[in-house]
Amino acid sequence: MAAFDLVVRGGTLITPGGEEQADVAVLDGRIATIGALGRATAATVIEARGLHVLPGVIDTQVHFREPGLTHKEDFESGTHAAVKGGVTAIFDMPNTKPAIVDEATYEAKFRAVRKRSWCDFALYVGATPQNADQLAVLEQMPACAGIKVFMGSSTGDLLVPDDEALRKVLASGRRRVAVHCEDDQRLKDRRSIAEAAGNVSAHPEWRDEQSSFQATSRLLALARLAGRRVHVLHVTTGQEIDFLIGHRDIATIEVTPQHLSLVAPDCYAALGTRAQMNPPIRDVVHQERLWRAIADGLVDVLGSDHAPHTIAEKSKPYPESPSGMPGVQTLVPLMLDHVAAGRLTLRRFTDLTAAGPARAFGIARKGAIRVGYDGDFTIVDLQAKRTITADWLASRCGWSPFEGRTVTGWPVATIIRGRAVMLQGEVLGEPAGHRLRFTESTDFSSSDRMARNASS
Repeated sequence: MAAFDLVVRGGTLITPGGEEQADVAVLDGRIATIGALGRATAATVIEARGLHVLPGVIDTQVHFREPGLTHKEDFESGTHAAVKGGVTAIFDMPNTKPAIVDEATYEAKFRAVRKRSWCDFALYVGATPQNADQLAVLEQMPACAGIKVFMGSSTGDLLVPDDEALRKVLASGRRRVAVHCEDDQRLKDRRSIAEAAGNVSAHPEWRDEQSSFQATSRLLALARLAGRRVHVLHVTTGQEIDFLIGHRDIATIEVTPQHLSLVAPDCYAALGTRAQMNPPIRDVVHQERLWRAIADGLVDVLGSDHAPHTIAEKSKPYPESPSGMPGVQTLVPLMLDHVAAGRLTLRRFTDLTAAGPARAFGIARKGAIRVGYDGDFTIVDLQAKRTITADWLASRCGWSPFEGRTVTGWPVATIIRGRAVMLQGEVLGEPAGHRLRFTESTDFSSSDRMARNASS
């Protein structure tokens, strides 16, 4: 009889103590032991000599567009793309149709996705001026990652545009609030710039640096008054980074692979509206400041902001073309290529995609290769050279801004709770993702009605 459910042999593990070549064994979904396991038997054995075994990558910002099935994506296809790219868990955003803003819409989404997810998952609740007084209850729903605030208009109808509404949102509840920081009034005042240009190259001029900085500074002033922790999503400007240095006690910072890998104006010339996202891809000066912030330890999390739209939708005349691009499947290979180029270390990458998300959001038993933690691993070949091609992509939108890019470093296996979900590019079995649990949530005790009824 096998002693373990899974043994990964001979890989180089990235653990809290550093790099070590060792075996790791999983039993009943959790890491049971780390070390030289010799002849230990297991139902599944993965030989990882020459490979690196990372703690499972967590993508804390995706838009899988369900319910509503707009933009051709759904939870099953989105999580299929995730595990194919080495991602073991995701946080899904609430700007769907209908938006996830109350108990009924949240429960409907939870029921719809919990048996169709290839990876582990959490869901955000969207804040509005109308539901502000209910957020303290809503943030405790099973699998809830917390509250998401849109300070500026983006895809969907969710919006908290003014200080009074934002003050009410921040006063309701206690968990960290994730915020899209663009100043809505400034975006309205400057929309004529985009309309007059009629070309996506004007996108970073319309949604300029000041639009982001004004929103971020407003947010932090109100968050400090409320004593509320916030997570500033997809930071794009040097001004925001410099400002956020003074607020590290209550603010965590996310950047995206897109803003680290694409640069204006080149991306707009090469990709057109496929490079359009909110906040925009900016110039090299801002990009270099983001990279310095990563090197200085200021950035907490890498999120893909996977936001798929079909080519037909992206082909609409600017500025009617929708913002957003797919990214969950390319997060790992893109960032491994930056590791190969010397822009960050492998340990820093794992901190941004595993330990960082676990710290910022209080994810239970995730984020590290540690005995007692979930057996989640992203196994990578740092020497592999691959080209990102359309036939590798699993998102239903069918494209990536990084198609044709050759990278060094590639995910070769995705292991979730000791189960091999992807091996050598092949996704295995059936969707079997579990909901994530959070230490600050009443769901941590699995005591409420939805948790009792959930099979995972």
